[in-house]
Amino acid sequence: MTSPERRPLPRPLQALAVLFLLLDAAWSQTPAPPPGDLAQQVQVIRAEIQPSQAMDFMRHVYSTDRWSTYPKFQETAEYLKQTMEEVGMKNVELLGAPADGSTQAGFWTMPLAWEAKSAHLEIVDPPLPADLATLADFQKVPTSLGMWSGPTPADGVTAEVVELKETDPAKIARLPLNGRLVLTSQNPADFKWALVRAGAAGAINAFTENPGLEDGRQWINAWGDNGWAFTKGNTPLLSFSISPRQTALVRKLLAEHSAVRVKATVDSRYYSGKYPYVTGVIPGTGPEEVLTLGHSFEQGAEDNATGVAAMLESMATLNRLIATGKLPRPKRSIRLLIMGELYGSMHYIDTHPDRIRRTVAALCMDTPAASYDLAGTEYTFYMNPHVAKSYTDAFILRVAQEYFPKVERPWHEHEFMAGTDTYLSEPMVDVPTVWGYSGSGVQTHHNSEDTPDRVDSRSVRDIATVNAAFVYYLANASEPEAMWLAELSQTRGYGQILASDAQFLDRAPVASDLNGLGRLLQDAIDHVAYSVNRETQSVLSVLRLVPESRREEVAKSLAPLVDGLRRFGEEQTNRVRHAVDRRAMEFGIAPVRPIAVLDPQVNEASKIVVGRKRFGTLPLDDISPDQREGYPSGAWDILPTTALFWCDGHRNLAEVIRLTRMELGPTDFDFVGYFRFLRKHKYVVFLRE
Repeated sequence: MTSPERRPLPRPLQALAVLFLLLDAAWSQTPAPPPGDLAQQVQVIRAEIQPSQAMDFMRHVYSTDRWSTYPKFQETAEYLKQTMEEVGMKNVELLGAPADGSTQAGFWTMPLAWEAKSAHLEIVDPPLPADLATLADFQKVPTSLGMWSGPTPADGVTAEVVELKETDPAKIARLPLNGRLVLTSQNPADFKWALVRAGAAGAINAFTENPGLEDGRQWINAWGDNGWAFTKGNTPLLSFSISPRQTALVRKLLAEHSAVRVKATVDSRYYSGKYPYVTGVIPGTGPEEVLTLGHSFEQGAEDNATGVAAMLESMATLNRLIATGKLPRPKRSIRLLIMGELYGSMHYIDTHPDRIRRTVAALCMDTPAASYDLAGTEYTFYMNPHVAKSYTDAFILRVAQEYFPKVERPWHEHEFMAGTDTYLSEPMVDVPTVWGYSGSGVQTHHNSEDTPDRVDSRSVRDIATVNAAFVYYLANASEPEAMWLAELSQTRGYGQILASDAQFLDRAPVASDLNGLGRLLQDAIDHVAYSVNRETQSVLSVLRLVPESRREEVAKSLAPLVDGLRRFGEEQTNRVRHAVDRRAMEFGIAPVRPIAVLDPQVNEASKIVVGRKRFGTLPLDDISPDQREGYPSGAWDILPTTALFWCDGHRNLAEVIRLTRMELGPTDFDFVGYFRFLRKHKYVVFLRE
């Protein structure tokens, strides 16, 4: 996983208490599973999972991925292909995106392939004992060399070290850094473009997500001038990463001496190659597919060799159960896709549109598997974005509820987060996708300390079981299961509607004036209506599991569930009306009329309809950060990504703004300016203005 987590939107504690009580009662009254008995399937799968085999998978993947070079990625891919065939998967393909630095999938520019054979960084002035002087040795600790680091001449280069204390990239770009290596406590990948402008020879990274790992080195896996990957035309600066213990030494030397010089020797190269990925299926009896996907080619055992291992074990388990007749062959094929994060999945989607059209659901496995004995290692399940609300949201939580009490582990849910391979749910791809993730307890994210000894086989077992149960149930789901999934979605929908309403019930008794009450009432009406609309979509999304010839008839059967959500929404709106009127009576005025708040962007935005050109997010990796007019990259930022996903070529931008704020909360983001910027750079078109 590359991007940091976004914190959940705050909700009043009283509202949460009410919500939990409602959901507890609702879940306890959930109808028994239909003929495809989920409880029985979970039990059968759990008994068959082989944690020791999964741990072997993890260690093999880690052994090659930890080097972060494209030849080693190819070795990983070949191992994965062989293993998938050995566990009984069919039609296994070792494919690849062109790692040429120019090909695009969506708007993501593919990396240049990179290889490193050796790298050293040592202090030469002042003189030190060899064990202290050596700051980096690629052969001993691969993460001591940043990915896509440039090479040096065969005899190396000697450079002065300067500590970079400035944090503003624009100011860094104007510093006199010619030929120097900068020691930085920020991730240098975030401002590499500024180092290029300043003429620096490269960076010595002292940034770490966990300073307590005194001998750990943060993995610098981004070194593009304009973003993540190194692409054609980028600058081959040096990139090293040192430990907190070594950082303290270098800073001490800088404080005590007029100059500190180091010698860097790097044998690396860029070339046009392949960014491999592997896919195969457990064949079903029909043309549709269910997908589980997760990325390989990261340096860590937990992130993400465990995710790969859990998927492999879930496929191996299902194949064993099918082969022995303990589970019937599914109606839909179950596809496994293991690829480079984002780049690989983007290329697969771009080149296999027929498969994507036949894919009814997906589960993403970007997921550490840390010790049961550490706090914060529980699994969290991330939902679809609101534009793509789906039955899979309620279903993954139902699978978790079925499994985790058996092993006495808590679990959580979380709103959608951008930054990994969960974007498949967006409307231009249209594959509902949820994601299972856990913390690592001791923070080892992208650190050389993310090693196999920190992996807990029980956690691998848990997520492999959940993965297998999720994909197998949906691979077999037909009309009866679809109706049950619709009921699950309705049950969850009640909780979602109540949560959208509860904040207003809490605010009404403390509103200070009539205008405030009127605005609060309008806000409540809008939020509840929005929530009813989104939860209605969740219920109706099960039609995807029903043959087209039956969808019209099944939709009629779903009408009472939809009507139940509508009536529940009306009841919640009326609760707020009564609460608002009670407060207004204290001022001697009632009833209160809703008051809409005017947005200065609305007039201009209402004239604009945005048309998207390609699927996926917008990393802006072909525009220098200082030329982006202050707008964020859409590679990780949730706000522009959410707004982009709401653009369907029909909604005007004012409606897109309203929906984005409903999903994420209030913001003063300049939506009109941002989409005009995107149009200027040909990422979108305006269908109306």
